[in-house]
Amino acid sequence: MLEKGLKLPVMEEFYSLQGEGFHTGEAAYFVRVGGCDVGCHWCDIKESWNADLHPPISTDGIIERAATYPAKAVIITGGEPLNYNLDYLCNQMKSKGIKTFLETSGSLPMSGSWDWICLSPKQNIHPTDSNLKLAGELKVIISELSDFEWAEINAAKVSEACLLYLQPEWSKRNEMMPAIIDYIMQNPTWRISLQSHKYMRIP
Repeated sequence: MLEKGLKLPVMEEFYSLQGEGFHTGEAAYFVRVGGCDVGCHWCDIKESWNADLHPPISTDGIIERAATYPAKAVIITGGEPLNYNLDYLCNQMKSKGIKTFLETSGSLPMSGSWDWICLSPKQNIHPTDSNLKLAGELKVIISELSDFEWAEINAAKVSEACLLYLQPEWSKRNEMMPAIIDYIMQNPTWRISLQSHKYMRIP
């Protein structure tokens, strides 16, 4: 059932506001799957890395719970969601009029059908070129000055319609914010993304 996407190892589900990127401030139902092979040292959800800690649950149950909320939008995040077959989840969501949004590092083969893909590339396991072309937004985490070069490497591979975001790594936000602001002022194709949900103290 896991291979067919009829079950998924979900760490948590919750209804909240999107805190980052293009859809900041919009209400959505979040589904955080367990399992991640990227393992960023600054990840603030390390509990999601080990899929064995999150037994698979019914995908139909996820869909039913999501459909009970006013905002007909579901954000699939992780962990790394593309570890799993997301075709069934997306097809069923769309049949209920629910929009599907993906947050991914883009390092694994794509599955599912998406209204929006936020791709956040990681240097230890690079995203595929094909996934970069599918991204609606490219969100690069800036934790040191060399990350600006990494951001431009990936920006050169996305579609012309893709929105470009630089986001300070939370623990270094005070240190990196001035550099990001200056960089965007000099390179206005980029926008800034802040983890506003942390300032609001919501999930």
